[in-house]
Amino acid sequence: MIRPIPFANALTLTATGLFLFLIGLREVAPVFFVYFFNAQFFGADVASLLPSRPGFTRLLADLLVMLVGAWLFGWCWAFFYNRWGK
Repeated sequence: MIRPIPFANALTLTATGLFLFLIGLREVAPVFFVYFFNAQFFGADVASLLPSRPGFTRLLADLLVMLVGAWLFGWCWAFFYNRWGK
């Protein structure tokens, strides 16, 4: 049995860590960021679709949406896993 709230919190913390890592990588080493980001999509040039310089407000809004979405996804995953896994 998976406990939904701790699972959702763990998934949210992991997603936040990846988000902050990628934002930091984009600021510190933009060339490696493009390589690393595109590697997640099997080499497709997805990094070119990102805005050139997102503002602080945009990053904060993206982080907030990602936090809520990750938490809800984690909670639903654990809830339905427990319900259908019996």
